[in-house]
Amino acid sequence: MPSMRRIRLLAVATVVAVAVVLFYSTSLRGPSSSSSSSSSTSSTIGDFYHKTKGAIDRSKTRSQIVIDAQTGAQAGQIPADRDADGNVDDDDEHSGRRMMERLQASEQQAKKQANEKGGLKPDAPSLVVGVGSAAEGQKKAGAGDAPFPVKEKGKGKGKGRLKEGELKSKEEADDDNDDDDNGEDKSKGKSSEEREAEREMNAILKKSPVILFSKTYCPHSKRAKGLLLEKYAITPEPYVVELDEHPLGPALQDLLEAKTGRRTVPNVMVNGVSVGGADQLVQLDGDGELVAKISDLGQKRVEIMERFVARDPK
Repeated sequence: MPSMRRIRLLAVATVVAVAVVLFYSTSLRGPSSSSSSSSSTSSTIGDFYHKTKGAIDRSKTRSQIVIDAQTGAQAGQIPADRDADGNVDDDDEHSGRRMMERLQASEQQAKKQANEKGGLKPDAPSLVVGVGSAAEGQKKAGAGDAPFPVKEKGKGKGKGRLKEGELKSKEEADDDNDDDDNGEDKSKGKSSEEREAEREMNAILKKSPVILFSKTYCPHSKRAKGLLLEKYAITPEPYVVELDEHPLGPALQDLLEAKTGRRTVPNVMVNGVSVGGADQLVQLDGDGELVAKISDLGQKRVEIMERFVARDPK
């Protein structure tokens, strides 16, 4: 029986031999497999290149722009292979012409339908009659010609033209309508607060012929009250409006500025006419003209007299 040392040596030699055989067999198969893979890759790339190039060539053949060699402008375009027979021939050109004719016919039909739906066309500029300075540059009609062509009413889809005799009345009616529209626009342009202030102002002016617009904290208003309420006895008694306490005070003050041109207080009005403020009242009183001024504006509706008349010394 062989010894254990020999058995170990034999096993090691066997393993080494198997490893050597496997190494050499793998190295022999490696070049063939790599060459096959590289050949397959190159064939795939070549097929992709040829397919792409063929598609580009076919697209250029189907639609290629033709340039005139003398002028350099575009002379036309090669028609595509419309019948799909693999080549471009006269049949493809005839097919393209027929398609263009059908497209043009469809376009004309669409334009015709659009014109029918659009209604009548506007009159030519030569048939339009100007008004005022616009008519000066127009050609004057002859002795036997009508002032402008007259279209009878009821014919056609459009409205008939007005005759010469009807033109003036039509213009006057339009002017009246414009005035009405302007009035409506002005009323619409006012805010609700402005309209309410106008109604309140009308109600205030009806309370007394003499109205004093004042503010409680204003010293000039206090001077005006001293003259009209204390120094003079006025019948009917002046009506005092304290704008700082009135709910529509700012709006009434704006309205006073628009009506009388005076925004400051006090503002004394007699029968809707502004006399002025405290300075004007004091000046009229100093000149002895305040009684005559108020009596003149009051027009017998106002009686005014001084409460305290100084007695002449004897």
